[in-house]
Amino acid sequence: MVAAARGAGGRYGRTRPRSEGRAAVSSSDGGSRTDSRTEVLRRVRQALGGTSDGGAPGEGPARGYLTVHAQRTPQERVDLLAAHLADYRATVHRTDAAGLPAAVARLLAERGARSAVVPRGVPREWLAGLADVELLDDAVPLTARRLDGVDSVVTGCAVAIAETGTIVLDAGPDQGRRLLTLIPDHHVCVVRAPEQVVDSVPQALPRLDPVRPLTWISGPSATSDIELTRVEGVHGPRVLDVLLVSP
Repeated sequence: MVAAARGAGGRYGRTRPRSEGRAAVSSSDGGSRTDSRTEVLRRVRQALGGTSDGGAPGEGPARGYLTVHAQRTPQERVDLLAAHLADYRATVHRTDAAGLPAAVARLLAERGARSAVVPRGVPREWLAGLADVELLDDAVPLTARRLDGVDSVVTGCAVAIAETGTIVLDAGPDQGRRLLTLIPDHHVCVVRAPEQVVDSVPQALPRLDPVRPLTWISGPSATSDIELTRVEGVHGPRVLDVLLVSP
């Protein structure tokens, strides 16, 4: 019964001879599947910068991509960064080099921080205003359990991107290893403005070493469930304070 229904073109469709099934593998112009694969790979090589006939990749075609979407003054660039950081629920503060120690102390005091981890490369003058905060050195790497008990972390950054509101860390001396900025619940990040602020991602990439561990931060850590309920602090600090420091 089942075999008869299949052969008669029932729900399983018409039964084809084996030879007809093999013919379906061939392309419409009589070429084989191998020829189709060769054509696909030729087009991929061409798109990646090879010659028009699918030869070895060369320098690649000129794409004409924009590296920046507007001409801005340094101050406009910093203002755009601040606006986008605020959109991502980071808190932006502005100060100068002389006011930086007091600003760091104020931010830690507002959070009630009693301890803070500070990478070895952070200038000591940034911390001159701290009095009742235990400063932890990561020269001997702190365990994840110990970092989970730390209130805050204070770092610099590698570069900041105005158009995306992104701060990039590259584990440099004033940033430390990635774990330091993932576990504590409060991150104070110092950005030297305007020299560390660029307009766009294409402008930021030449400043970064791709072999270093890069952390791209756009606001505090946050995620949401299927109902779009926002939860902060799941994958990193719940609170991000950014200090834009002018000369």
